[in-house]
Amino acid sequence: MSIKHQLQTICSIFFIMVSATCFSQRTVSNFNNDWRFILDVDRAEFSQESMDDSAWQQLDVPHDWSFEKGVRKGGDQGQGGGYHDGGIGWYRKYFQVSKESLSKVTYINFDGVYMNSEVWVNGNRLGKRPYGYISFRYDISKYLKAGKNTIAVRVDNSLEPSARWYHPCGIYAAVSLIEVNPTHIELNSIFITTPSIAEDKASVNAKLNVVNTSDNLETKITILASDGTVLTSAKSGVEASKSEINLEVETPKLWSPESPNLYKAVTQILDGEEILDEKTTVFGFKTVEWKTETGFWLNGENVKLKGVCEHWEGGPVGGAWTKPMLRWKLELLKGMGINAIRPSHNPAPPMFYDICDEIGLLVMDEIFDGWHKKAPQDYGKQAFDEWWQADVKEWITRDRNHPSIFVWSLGNETHSDVAPELVALGKSLDPTRLFTSGAGNPEDMDIQGVNGGSETKSFIDRQNENELEKPFISTEAPHTWQTRGYYRTHTWWRDNELPGTYELPNLTEKEIFFYEGLNPKDWKNRKQRFNSSYDNATVRVSARKYWEVMRDTPWHSGHFRWTGFDYYGEAGLVHGGLPFNLFMGGAIDVAGFEKDLYYFYQSQWTEDPMIHMLPHWTHPRMEKGTEIPVWVYSNTDEVELFLNGKSLGKDKPGTIWNEMQCEWLVPYEEGTIEAVGYIDGKEVNRTSFSTAKQPITLKNTITKLEAEDDFRASYILTSEGFDKEDNLFPYAENRVYYSIVGDVEKVSMENGNPIDPTSRTKADYRSMFFGKTRLFLEEAQNAEKASVVVGSILGDKALYISNEITIDVQNVALIGTDESADFKVLYTTNGDNPETHGKLYNAPFKVKDGTTVKAIVKQNGKTLFSMEETFGKNEGLFWGDEHSADMWIGRGVNISAEDGILIGTAKPSREAHRFKGSGFVDFKGGEGSITWYQENDGEPGDYSIRFRYMHNNEGKLHPMKLFVNDEYVRTIEFPATGGWEKEWKFVPTIIVLQSGANNIKLETTGESGPFIDELFID
Repeated sequence: MSIKHQLQTICSIFFIMVSATCFSQRTVSNFNNDWRFILDVDRAEFSQESMDDSAWQQLDVPHDWSFEKGVRKGGDQGQGGGYHDGGIGWYRKYFQVSKESLSKVTYINFDGVYMNSEVWVNGNRLGKRPYGYISFRYDISKYLKAGKNTIAVRVDNSLEPSARWYHPCGIYAAVSLIEVNPTHIELNSIFITTPSIAEDKASVNAKLNVVNTSDNLETKITILASDGTVLTSAKSGVEASKSEINLEVETPKLWSPESPNLYKAVTQILDGEEILDEKTTVFGFKTVEWKTETGFWLNGENVKLKGVCEHWEGGPVGGAWTKPMLRWKLELLKGMGINAIRPSHNPAPPMFYDICDEIGLLVMDEIFDGWHKKAPQDYGKQAFDEWWQADVKEWITRDRNHPSIFVWSLGNETHSDVAPELVALGKSLDPTRLFTSGAGNPEDMDIQGVNGGSETKSFIDRQNENELEKPFISTEAPHTWQTRGYYRTHTWWRDNELPGTYELPNLTEKEIFFYEGLNPKDWKNRKQRFNSSYDNATVRVSARKYWEVMRDTPWHSGHFRWTGFDYYGEAGLVHGGLPFNLFMGGAIDVAGFEKDLYYFYQSQWTEDPMIHMLPHWTHPRMEKGTEIPVWVYSNTDEVELFLNGKSLGKDKPGTIWNEMQCEWLVPYEEGTIEAVGYIDGKEVNRTSFSTAKQPITLKNTITKLEAEDDFRASYILTSEGFDKEDNLFPYAENRVYYSIVGDVEKVSMENGNPIDPTSRTKADYRSMFFGKTRLFLEEAQNAEKASVVVGSILGDKALYISNEITIDVQNVALIGTDESADFKVLYTTNGDNPETHGKLYNAPFKVKDGTTVKAIVKQNGKTLFSMEETFGKNEGLFWGDEHSADMWIGRGVNISAEDGILIGTAKPSREAHRFKGSGFVDFKGGEGSITWYQENDGEPGDYSIRFRYMHNNEGKLHPMKLFVNDEYVRTIEFPATGGWEKEWKFVPTIIVLQSGANNIKLETTGESGPFIDELFID
């Protein structure tokens, strides 16, 4: 570093320190800690300044009470919300205000409260904000007093479902107090643009508004490089509360996903030498162009958008993300090779964009799902007409300085005459970026965004044949499903194969894998299976084929695959409803474990040498010699495969979709299979699997996520089931128990299993799913020491490999020194209480079919936790044969009535025979309705549907009105079937379904209704 540069850096640091410590009049205080909370008790007195709330739960925000409460059959949010609840919650917090602060202006700022929040300060109501995915703030200055003050927040999620997927409930994002001088920069008013960018020089324009202005005020802008070096500064007067300054920066470093170079603009309001206010804004230099013929251009380069869609709630914490956890999530996605992300279908809290700026992720920033009602009680229905303008203004003015944001998206799968108004308001707030939507009013958008329909061969062929009118992007494609650790060699289409799709042939003539999460006899419909990790379970196209299409089609700007992480909710549309409670379309499961698909993208989108092989090599029920497709994803020149030391030959990764994986058909035999990658003929990496026996020990590893900003450090404790040869047993399903000691708090336990009913927050255990599970923790305030005692009763759940059982207990230190832990384990195998009749565990033991092992773990005479595990041939995964699921071959979609949204007297019942699924709907002689939701993967058009029903009221037809997407279609009559117990029949009809989400409703007309069992879509 030169002497001149050193002096510049020292001066820059001094400038920042002086500004911050001596002159700055703006303070932003962490307001996340020490709240009190109560759920489902709603009283007006809770808003008062003084009341006895000592019995309320004490917690810190972010907080998501719906996730904390967990899955419940009949949960308020329905299948879309993964059967979680809503309700009404109250928060209260006390805080001190100094006498000096009363002369200032104080704002309370909320980054996200879902939804219908109302806020009081010292008993004074400040207002209401309906939208759950928008930031907002209130000026609370006139209500404050010196000393103790009270804030109360009411959050109303009593109207459900209010989204088409899982949503958080409560203050799920950060809260802060902002204290400024009466004369200050209007919040969200700073707008930094870069009108011209050249290699040697770039211009910067800064606009802002000043609150409570006076004569002779000046605005000063100082631009800093990322290392703090002062690059330039300029001053300008303030006229009519507005100020504008132009500056120039020499040799600007451009922002891109590969090089996310950031700059800071320090804005000061000056009254002579006095600094009245100061705000730092992060920005960057980049150029963006959209060309109809060639797609997206960044900094003069034609770039394919390799993106993912991502719900805010995708991952292991519900909606209550802290910044360390969110950074972990986004860096995992970045590690897959993505360069873009679409927060679907709503804005994220500000820290999301901060991280994307820093790590290099382009953001398609999206504001709404629909512009009018899509879910029964969503924002579109409750508040859109009154609030959309305020919410759009908050959204764009808050986010527009982020260099990561490259396009605005105004909606998702929606159509309305309001679209031109949305675009016009957006452009008035930010004329520098273009606007799109996910398949909403494309005629009104600058860029045509298309969701699932864009992944069909017929769509791509049509666009190739016709001249495009505007740039195009796949806003939601491809849709593929994978269950981590699960494999099938035959192709599976979600709603059966659609016309106009790309070919996706089976991998073997006959299916070779026959295990499932549930016995097919217990499925409610054909969707209730796990989905294959061979990239052959899909809606319309494989991930490999769509990458090829996107890569090789010049006008195709890129895609945002659905999704990055798995997420809670949409369990019925995709996976047939309970016991499924989450969505498995991600490249990463909800525990943060990478699926095989993750590594496919990594092989195509990253440059550092990588290698990944699938499937594992433990197939105890497979006949020896069965040919298994072994795939290796790699970006090396070639890969060589070995089985038990013998080479099976080399293969090269190709560019055609079904040659992107190196592939061998390998006759199964136990042992070790190993793949070796070569570049220029030299080995650069290798990976292997060895056939595993039953698990006998836990491998526990800790990942620490460092504290950041106002958020404390987090820890991820990963537990895996290993055999005596240190091999992962890929079918390990044993419960892992936790005893948390010291200054950490449990956030959740997650294993990625879509049908595990165990509470993620309240239980003290979580089962391993295909060999793995995780515990997520956060440091408490002022943490000094913490550890976790981890225990498990280990063995093959089905006793197929072995009937030998091991008990493993370990102490895992998190904070402080690792002290030796002397544990005593007592167990029984006959149902007795181990506390009173337990045998001291000191060696593995054997059990018989159907045995329940109970155990307690004691330390220094104190019982830390109790454990229980049942072993037997009917435990764990279902192991079948080639005919186990034959009953579901060729069947259409059937959706149980009892899983629909039931209104009025419509109630679930089991008081009959031969019903399908878990029951049927009985109107009890009264009036009501049933609403089903169905995602149409194909083109808009006519679809044949049938209602399975039963009644024995001779001469009565029980007419019911049929609505599709809230529009009346016709009245359907239901003739008597000949019985009330088991005589079910069908009433068919034809309806028109639009592409994407649809709702279908049957409503009584004054003559009640029959028993309704299922809706079939043929």
